[in-house]
Amino acid sequence: MRLNPAVVRRRCGGTLSALAVASALALAGCGGSADTTPSSTKASSTKSTVQLSLVAYSTPSSAYAELISAYEATPQGKGVSFTTSFGPSGTQSRAVAAGQPADVVNFSLAPDVTRLVKAGLVAKNWDSGPTKGFVTDSVVAFGVRPGNPKHITSWADLIKPGVKVITPNPFTSGASRWNIVAAYGAQLELGKTPAQAQAYLQALLKNVVTQPAAASAALQTFASGEGDVVLDYEDDLIHAQKKGIALDYVIPPQTVLIQNPIAVTVKSAHAAQAQAFVSWLESPAGQALWAKEGYRPVLPSVAAQYKSSFTQPAKLFTVSLLGGWTAIDNKFFDPSGGIVTKLEQSQGVSTATG
Repeated sequence: MRLNPAVVRRRCGGTLSALAVASALALAGCGGSADTTPSSTKASSTKSTVQLSLVAYSTPSSAYAELISAYEATPQGKGVSFTTSFGPSGTQSRAVAAGQPADVVNFSLAPDVTRLVKAGLVAKNWDSGPTKGFVTDSVVAFGVRPGNPKHITSWADLIKPGVKVITPNPFTSGASRWNIVAAYGAQLELGKTPAQAQAYLQALLKNVVTQPAAASAALQTFASGEGDVVLDYEDDLIHAQKKGIALDYVIPPQTVLIQNPIAVTVKSAHAAQAQAFVSWLESPAGQALWAKEGYRPVLPSVAAQYKSSFTQPAKLFTVSLLGGWTAIDNKFFDPSGGIVTKLEQSQGVSTATG
């Protein structure tokens, strides 16, 4: 398939039967309880002297299966096993703040780590290392039907009449907050005023047909046949293709750089082993494995090696364009007066963060 210079469209397979979709989704980590509520599993049965608890957002569950297996085969991973819990980023963060055991946390958004800093569960300097506390990068992308029959290549296409959009609920899902930032920021990059960008968000949300609790659930809904486009992490769409989900994906010309944080909790009984695991995930070896799972490496040296694997958008911006996460949360998601809070409530969408 010839590539448009401004976007990338990748395709896997043909039409899947309902049973095949369900099976593929299960393999892809898109189905199951992690879509709407946290799920806990034992990731290793290896005899161990130390067991670490990893609490993370839902999307990297399949990637961690590969990463943990590889880590346990390393000298530093010998004798270490893991239990894992995956779910919507905000839900996972609040669960740890409320007492759920965790040695390592990996969330979608930096504010979900900040919550644990305020609770005295993560050190204040968690983001002072070489990668600034981030373990993976990604971008907001559009998952579309094979062949892209609606010709969706830009943000403007998402608000056309009849286009059915799927995105998670931004009050439970970190992925959805990235989607909101990408949509609004893209308008600013296109020269629109803040008022015009806000009007765009209103038009976009009117075209949204469902808002599941997590990115994995949104992708499952799209794969089952609902909607014309799903807003998602690039890595999630790459992984879905590898597991046989029939979709293409488009990198819009303007999109946001997603940066996913990781941290060791201060109450970990195995802080040294937990930090060794995090350091390995951020090392060239760990970053190469992340890249093979569809994540953009945070190490420049590894990113250079995998540059051809990822399409570079015409304009890639960061949350600093909107003033950073504190300003974004106050402006868009404040419970009483946030822009998105009001827009969602006007359409009868839940803004509860349970």
